[in-house]
Amino acid sequence: MNSLQLPLDVTAIQAMLPHRYPFLLVDRVVEFEAHKRVLAYKNVSINEPYFNGHFPGHPVMPGVLVIEALAQAGGILTQLSHQSGTEGKLFYLVKIDGAKFSRMVVPGDRLELEVTLKRVIRNMAMYTCIARVDGEQAACAEILCAEVQA
Repeated sequence: MNSLQLPLDVTAIQAMLPHRYPFLLVDRVVEFEAHKRVLAYKNVSINEPYFNGHFPGHPVMPGVLVIEALAQAGGILTQLSHQSGTEGKLFYLVKIDGAKFSRMVVPGDRLELEVTLKRVIRNMAMYTCIARVDGEQAACAEILCAEVQA
């Protein structure tokens, strides 16, 4: 990716993340500032497999998956910021601090994933994350991801 053309679609996202259906939780990247922040979207569809059991007749996206979507957006921020040098490496979620859930995420919502790089310590990155729907905060957390050899 020598010249970054926004928005990035799911094909470009799959080139950066190891996640695949049903666990790829980022559909589009619309804003990016190297080593600073990323804004991505997850389009929440009634066809998501978790809605069968969470909850029948009242589908709600599990909060842990909202956090996972934010972590994946953080992975995209890291991958885009280091366009070379991340081949053969994976980034694992190792810590979540201060997670708060402010509103339910339901089918038909477009989840906005805003991730800001707070700091980098050796092979780890800490991100400040906010998930919104229609401009209203749905969840927030600080997450820590660690880089490992694949």
